[in-house]
Amino acid sequence: MTPVCPFVKAARPDEASLKNNGESQTKHQSGQEVKAKQESGESATISPKCPFGYDSETFKLGPFSCMICQALLYESSKCVPCSHVYCKACISRFKDCPLCGADIEKIEPDTNLQNVVDQFIEGHARIKRSQVDKDQQEAVGEKKTVIYEDVSLERGAFLVQQAMRAFRAQNVESAKSRLSVCAEDIREQLERMGTTSELCSQLGAVLGMLGDCCRALGDASSAITYFEESVNFLKKVPPDDLEIIHTLSVSLNKVGDLKYYDEDLQGARSYYFQSLNVRRDAIKSHPSSPSQILDVAVSLAKVADVDRNLGNEDVAVDEFQEAIKLLDRLTLKPEEVCLEQRRLSVLEFLKNQLSEKQPDSNP
Repeated sequence: MTPVCPFVKAARPDEASLKNNGESQTKHQSGQEVKAKQESGESATISPKCPFGYDSETFKLGPFSCMICQALLYESSKCVPCSHVYCKACISRFKDCPLCGADIEKIEPDTNLQNVVDQFIEGHARIKRSQVDKDQQEAVGEKKTVIYEDVSLERGAFLVQQAMRAFRAQNVESAKSRLSVCAEDIREQLERMGTTSELCSQLGAVLGMLGDCCRALGDASSAITYFEESVNFLKKVPPDDLEIIHTLSVSLNKVGDLKYYDEDLQGARSYYFQSLNVRRDAIKSHPSSPSQILDVAVSLAKVADVDRNLGNEDVAVDEFQEAIKLLDRLTLKPEEVCLEQRRLSVLEFLKNQLSEKQPDSNP
C-alpha cells in the first residue's frame, strides 16, 4: 500500500518541514483572521474539530483506538481477565496483554464498544453545509454568526489515515473496511457532483489500496477487480500529475504481477506493456525526472522477463539492454540516495538476466 493520502497534497513528505516550521505562525494568523471577521460583523469560517481528537492531519490516539495498530478498533475484543480492549486481529498474536502484562485466558468480543466505534465512524466529519439557513448557524453575540465549512473530504482523509495505520500493522481486514467506506463516500460524491479529476484520482487511489488489501488476504480475483477499476478511474485524470501517473502504472503492473503468478503470461505482458507505455509518455512530458526513468527501466525488465518466458529471446535481450542504457545514462544528485540504491538494484538485476539463458524470477 502506497502511504500517500490522495486527499491532502499538503501531506507530501517534501512539504513536511515547511508545515512544521510554519505551524505556530499559521495558527496565530488564523486566530487573528477569525477575530477580525467577528469584530467587523462578518461571518467567520471555522474548521470543525473532532471532540475525541481524531484528525486527518495529526497523529493522536483517542478512546476508540487500538493500542497495537494505533487505528480505530475493528472487531473489538476484550482480554480476560484484565478487560483491556484491542482489535481481534491485533490481540490474537499475543499471549500476554500488551498494556498490563496479564496472562490472556481468553478473548471475548466487545460488541457494545464496536457499535459505538461504528457509529462514530458513520458520523465523523459529516458536516455538509453547502447552503446556510437558520438551523445551520450558531449565534455569536447578537449579530455575528459562525458558519461551519463543508468537510466531506476531511472524512475521506481521516478514513485513509486509519486504513494505512491498520495496514502497516498487518490488520488488513480493518484497513479494507475503512477503505470500503471511503470508496462508498467518493462514489456518492461522484453521483452528486459528476465526474471530476479530483474525485477520480481519489477513488482510483483508494481502489488501488483496496486491491493491496485483497492481495494481502490472498484474494487475487478481487484484487484484480479493484486494480482494474482503479486504472479505469485514473485514466480519466489528465496525465499532468506525476503522482497520478505513477499510481496508474503501478496498478497496471500489479494486475500484471497477479496474472504472471497465475501463469497467464500473455495477460501479464499486456498489463506490463500498458504500464510501460504510460511511463514512456511520462518521460516525454517530464524528461528530467529520474524517478520516471527508473520506472521505465523497471517496466522494460518486466516486459522482457515475460517475453523471455514466452520464448522471444531476441526481443527480451533488446529490452533488457534498452533498460540498462537508460540506467547507465541516468545522473542522480548526491542527496538522492534512495533513488541511487534503487537504480543499482535494478541495474544488477538486468545484468544478471542478460547473463542467464532462462530467468527463474520476476522483477
